[in-house]
Amino acid sequence: MPPVFAHGALRLYLLALLEAAPKHGYELIKALGDRFGGTYSPSAGTIYPRLAKLEEEGLVATETEGRRTKYLITDAGRAELDRRRQELADVEDNISASVRRLADDLRADIRSNMQGLRADLAATAEAARSSARTATAAPGRPSGYSPEGQRILKEAELMVQSFRDDVRVELRKHGASHPISPVTLETVRTVLDQARVAIRNSLRG
Repeated sequence: MPPVFAHGALRLYLLALLEAAPKHGYELIKALGDRFGGTYSPSAGTIYPRLAKLEEEGLVATETEGRRTKYLITDAGRAELDRRRQELADVEDNISASVRRLADDLRADIRSNMQGLRADLAATAEAARSSARTATAAPGRPSGYSPEGQRILKEAELMVQSFRDDVRVELRKHGASHPISPVTLETVRTVLDQARVAIRNSLRG
């Protein structure tokens, strides 16, 4: 569990989520995951015992809907929240700060990984240029149109197309069951921007 949830903080945050609207256990887990931008998702083993404790204390009530249980905040639960509004605000501030730190760390990791990728791309591009220069060019055509040069260009285009298709499939698969979080969107944007710069620099080298 992230350090923002100090002792008693998670149960307080669960009360806040239920104050907004009654929810099933899965909806509470999903709401927490969304709040953390997908970087943290509590397990059922973390959430349900705390809900059971809140019900035992009379702060939460339950309703059965088929095979599912819906949790509702009680008047005593609202009174508990009212007494601890400042503490709840501090928890919310800590969550926001934690998400920002995670996003910053993720961007730093991406930048570090992209430096290695740029070096690999530069080496690959130089090898391709060297191969194209040594290949026998077709009569009347510049070396860039040699059979070897055409093969390398086609292979590069296929790699880009395959990458694009794979990423689109993964995004759509994820989006079908979970919303794309701001952190995920920022990750995709950063990676694509860095890759674009690295490929462009390799082509110009």
